[in-house]
Amino acid sequence: MIEPEIDVLISGAGAAGLALAIELARRNVNFRLIDKLEKPFSGSRGKGIQPRTLEVFEDMGIVDRIVAAGGLYPPERQYRADGSFEDKSVFEPGNKTPAEPFATSLMLPQFLTESILRERLLELGHRPEFAHELKDFSQDEDGVVATIVNSTGEETVHARYLVGTDGGRSFVRHALGIGFPGKTLGVRAIVADVVATGVSRDVWHRFNEGDMARQISLCPLSGTDLFQVQGPIPLEGDIDLSAAGLTALFLDRTGRSDIIIQSVFWASAYTMNARLADRYRDGRVFLAGDAAHTHPPTGGQGLNTSVQDAYNLGWKLAAVLGGAPDALLGSYEAERRPIAAGMLGLATKLLDEAKAGSMRRGREVHQLDLCYTGSPLNFAEPAHDHKILAGDRAPDAPIRGRAGQDKRLFDLYQGTHWTLLGYEVDRLSAIAPRAGVHIHAVGPRGDVVDEHGHLHDAYGVEPGDWILVRPDGYVSAVVPSTEINSLIAHLERVGLAAQN
Repeated sequence: MIEPEIDVLISGAGAAGLALAIELARRNVNFRLIDKLEKPFSGSRGKGIQPRTLEVFEDMGIVDRIVAAGGLYPPERQYRADGSFEDKSVFEPGNKTPAEPFATSLMLPQFLTESILRERLLELGHRPEFAHELKDFSQDEDGVVATIVNSTGEETVHARYLVGTDGGRSFVRHALGIGFPGKTLGVRAIVADVVATGVSRDVWHRFNEGDMARQISLCPLSGTDLFQVQGPIPLEGDIDLSAAGLTALFLDRTGRSDIIIQSVFWASAYTMNARLADRYRDGRVFLAGDAAHTHPPTGGQGLNTSVQDAYNLGWKLAAVLGGAPDALLGSYEAERRPIAAGMLGLATKLLDEAKAGSMRRGREVHQLDLCYTGSPLNFAEPAHDHKILAGDRAPDAPIRGRAGQDKRLFDLYQGTHWTLLGYEVDRLSAIAPRAGVHIHAVGPRGDVVDEHGHLHDAYGVEPGDWILVRPDGYVSAVVPSTEINSLIAHLERVGLAAQN
């Protein structure tokens, strides 16, 4: 094979592809991001941003833009047949704590989320290449040869890795012959972004809840003047998605002639499926996002799971390209596929509840409790009483720098590095400095002060304990000082050897 021109080719410039590109750009990886669409996706197929994804966006440097562009979910107004109604919260309220700085789901239409991701990518010196379609590829042990078609013809690209983030009908997945088992859920629905009159923007208007023949809703889309229409439709037959057609649909299902759809910004009719790829990797080719899992929209899990796929894969690709062991890339499927399986189960359960008119979104949709139990990147720990275990999400905590400034643990974690915290250890410790690791001592002799005990409470550590946090904010090891040699060996196994 010819020496690769680029390190990574990403096919699909939606949320997953953009997030992966940002993670690679932050690490100075040479990549290209292509998409067969002529311009960016313009709809709001996904609109929920969960607290864990807000943490990811904070690390990427865009959380304030995301929050500024979006808003909280409005209450649901469920109308009864007699015209009366009841207002209910969409989500069970979360509680912001020192360990969990984002406690509530945010609403932001997908096209605005992707716009902010593109803006961040441009700041890092890169942009998607639209109207560039991946038509064919082959691979060997050294890399991938890909054929890309654009308006000027064909080009051949040599890359070390290819990542398919090209959606539920993924060309990459089909070309690899990877199975996509699952089931069709027996629900066909419409989703449309529209300009509407006759309803207020302070609530999510829902009619005929629990009636899968007549249910329909209008949700004001935060950050826009649009509403999103949602509703089940017959499994067969054409559906009129024009403004006049949707206005007639509302009249038929609600009896209200005052609800007028003035124009349609984007619309789609689709059949709900729950499917999971048999595997996420084939040699030097990976799947991420909807190419690896497709799901019903209930619970707002899909876009979030896709972004977190990319967040997991990006740092591992960069590390292996930099000389770390391939075992890091081997952990991608082991960690992310079980997460997707759980997401599919949750979304399907919530769909069943929606059919009965009793859907309630609780803490389980926030994705803060997701963990990588059993990951090959976890330190094989002895029995201990730590509150946090290897594979868990690393909690936040208010801290203070030795120079007196207030900080958060997330400030220490933000960036492309691993973080090693020594709790009440000497600043000059038995852990030698090494590239790619930021080492902090917490306590009276350290550079970080746990002034109010929030770190201790969140992690349950004791004096002499060490906490190793991965670049994606998950704990890789929590070990006592008696296991320091084992910790050093673990650092070397994950590619963090001391420098001579």
